[in-house]
Amino acid sequence: MKMGILLCFIFLFFSSASAACNQCALSKASFFSSNNGLSAGACGYGSIALDYYGGHVAAALPSIYSNGEKCGACFQMRCKNSAICTTKGTTIVVTDVHTDKSNTTDFVLSNRAFRAMALPGKDTQLLRVGIADVEYKRVPCVYKGKNLAIQVEKFSKFPNFLAVKVLYQGGQTSILGGDVASVDHPSNWVSLSRNYGAVFDTNNAPSGKLMLRFIINSGFDAQFVYVNEALPANWKPGVIYNTSVQINNVALTGCAPCTTWK
Repeated sequence: MKMGILLCFIFLFFSSASAACNQCALSKASFFSSNNGLSAGACGYGSIALDYYGGHVAAALPSIYSNGEKCGACFQMRCKNSAICTTKGTTIVVTDVHTDKSNTTDFVLSNRAFRAMALPGKDTQLLRVGIADVEYKRVPCVYKGKNLAIQVEKFSKFPNFLAVKVLYQGGQTSILGGDVASVDHPSNWVSLSRNYGAVFDTNNAPSGKLMLRFIINSGFDAQFVYVNEALPANWKPGVIYNTSVQINNVALTGCAPCTTWK
């Protein structure tokens, strides 16, 4: 993890072994015929979602989406038809949730991500399959040249109601919660509640320059990540504020490893 103006860890021990599991999962995946719906996904990323991994994004089942905890999570996925698919597959980012009443597809991919699993010249053939047998595993997100960014939601109302969204979170972690405090009073933390997806808010935002801390799931452990001076005193709704911190933590191995992946 890179050091920002202030970056600190506090170790907690409450994660389950399943949260750290790096095992391959077998399922099916389909695709959206249009990417328009993904830019209005449940995580709240909006059009920024289509910037993640070149638009290789997906909607995940509620059990994977985990009420928004898996927003921004990266998965490596490949289809099992070796005649038309590569052994490497592609990396997708969770930006939305989908409900599959038949419980057969774990993910619905963007058209671009689905085609990326195909061998050169076989993408149209893969699209004709429609629903593909796949295997996938959680992998770290890597955003070259990008640190963590904080977007103040447009529905925030200065100075008291503050809603923030975390963008470009690296590593292999889930954000479980957060707090905000004034830089001038760093011990007076105000809790942030998950509004929806990747958005956290409070009706009691402190005044002055603001620092944030997020609880991240890091395998068997969880950590507080502190970002000092994340927002200026006169923060504005709709603005994205870049930070000097990036998260590079990866989950610990807590179950049988993925032995079939090439």
